[in-house]
Amino acid sequence: MNALLPTAVVGSLPKPSWLAEPEKLWSPWALQGDALVEGKQDALRAAVHEQGQRGIDIVSDGEQTRQHFVTTFIEHLSGVDFENRETVRIRNRYEASVPTVVGPVGREKPVFVEDAAFLRAQTDQPIKWALPGPMTMIDTLSDRYYKSRERLAWEFAGILNQEAKELEAAGVDVIQFDEPAFNVFFDEVRDWGMAALERAVEGLRAETVVHICYGYGIKANTDWKATLGPEWRQYEESFPLLQQSSIDIVSLESHNSRIPIEVIELIRGKKVMLGAIDVASHDIERPEEVAGTLRRALEFVDADKLIASSNCGMAPLPRDVALAKLSALSAGAAIVRSELTAALV
Repeated sequence: MNALLPTAVVGSLPKPSWLAEPEKLWSPWALQGDALVEGKQDALRAAVHEQGQRGIDIVSDGEQTRQHFVTTFIEHLSGVDFENRETVRIRNRYEASVPTVVGPVGREKPVFVEDAAFLRAQTDQPIKWALPGPMTMIDTLSDRYYKSRERLAWEFAGILNQEAKELEAAGVDVIQFDEPAFNVFFDEVRDWGMAALERAVEGLRAETVVHICYGYGIKANTDWKATLGPEWRQYEESFPLLQQSSIDIVSLESHNSRIPIEVIELIRGKKVMLGAIDVASHDIERPEEVAGTLRRALEFVDADKLIASSNCGMAPLPRDVALAKLSALSAGAAIVRSELTAALV
């Protein structure tokens, strides 16, 4: 792995069309039974291969074995009824049909550990695995049992901690917690959301990441962004809390956003996984565009703490577009890496 300015994918990559319908969230599987198991593994192998070919240093599964970054984890837990669904408003932005909590939630067996071990066997590079964060999990459910967002979040935090420790034992180097809800529910983040996240990472030796973004590049999210004005300053709410936390890496959206780059100063001392690829556009970034985004960030984060990444997951994008964006990401990072190396000579 590049010791300076390594590259990573934040979350999902598009699935091949033979596995699931392209460019769609919650896309149903096109295969069943043993063929589905084999197909998922083939897709994961392909994702690892493409990341290697395109210069990605910290390799992920691209979420090839799961339909959705939150609900696939939840469907393996007890106490959640996927037949008894309700329509809820997710992050105060769009409506979705979600499962219902009907009893005590529990994790009776590992959820992603087998898939993570399979990923580990495919590459010698550092590997990263993403889990949903506690606050984002409760925002993707209907709760008819606990009737307390805080109480349910604490239950999920303990479950996530169990899973994370077993992922670590399976060889995962970096464990990411996705918390887009941190950009919406500011009072809850301060009151108990940050503490619940700390519970989820408790005792881990693997590096930990929290990913906070403005969401997938879908219409509901882009419409919401259009209402946020000339500057998006939501990170100012969570970053001071994260700077004081035990989280190792903070992942944020940046490229083609209206986020003032100086907000990164609020997490000075942390590693920063900077989104230098726009997931809400089909336009392929030029390497120099990526380099420009990274250079601006270097005013506020030390070079040895900067990781170049995408803004968010890329499942809704055409596959060829997403893969071309990965190439642009690594090429842009290489430009800045060369500049930094030359400056040290």
